[in-house]
Amino acid sequence: MKQVSVDRFKVGNDLPLTLIAGPCVMESRAHLRGVAKTLKRVSKTLRINLIFKCSYDKANRSSHAAYRGPGMAEGLRMLGEVKEEFGLPILTDVHDRGDVGAAAKVADVLQVPAFLCRQTDLLWACADSGRAVNVKKGQFLSPWDMENIVEKILKRGNSRILLTERGTSFGYQNLVVDMRGLEVMKRTGFPVVFDATHSVQLPGAKGRSSGGQREFVEPLARAAAAVGVAAVFMEVHPDPDRAWSDGANSVKLSHVLDLVRSLMTLDRAAKNGGKPR
Repeated sequence: MKQVSVDRFKVGNDLPLTLIAGPCVMESRAHLRGVAKTLKRVSKTLRINLIFKCSYDKANRSSHAAYRGPGMAEGLRMLGEVKEEFGLPILTDVHDRGDVGAAAKVADVLQVPAFLCRQTDLLWACADSGRAVNVKKGQFLSPWDMENIVEKILKRGNSRILLTERGTSFGYQNLVVDMRGLEVMKRTGFPVVFDATHSVQLPGAKGRSSGGQREFVEPLARAAAAVGVAAVFMEVHPDPDRAWSDGANSVKLSHVLDLVRSLMTLDRAAKNGGKPR
């Protein structure tokens, strides 16, 4: 079973759970810093490894009028400030191979969005950066299709690969999670991440934006932790109903501590045969 180094720790299916969390998109420096400060406190309280995530450009919004973010230059500057102030490894999306070089100077993990997971040139650019690469499984792919994506990245000599489940299209504007897929993706040998918040998204359900079913984040995250995944990914916000992107499926920041504590309990049981460690 492979383990992937991120900053000063390792992520693996057989290691204690890692938390990947942060806002969907950057709203302001104060907002970004406030969320990072709270999540850092959560990680210290629970003694859980944390990767801070946020996007500088949401290129796949439902409407051209939707807020996308501050852009690459300003966004990476803001992420660099968070990294320096709080000592947190950073994960961010890249949508174009031309963005990879600049993003890799700041981010410890480059994330390939679900809609772009089969774009070979983007995968190769991320692999060539030497950074860890987190690939979200497309809503249109089966879990065993991820073998081909792994092979593309390995072909470039990079084995620092994370694979993320984020739900599968189930009719129009709905996603469903097949927990068997987590075990299937584990067969690649690489760490598997469960995206608890995008898995409850309702794509395009509001016409010009996506909806979501926030009430199902916790039960799905608990189910994934009980299976035994390497990490849980979640988008968080101080006031999700007022978030500028993906608020309908974001976790309220004040709820993160209790939610993650429960996930860690299930993780310990799953990875230790139910015996206390």
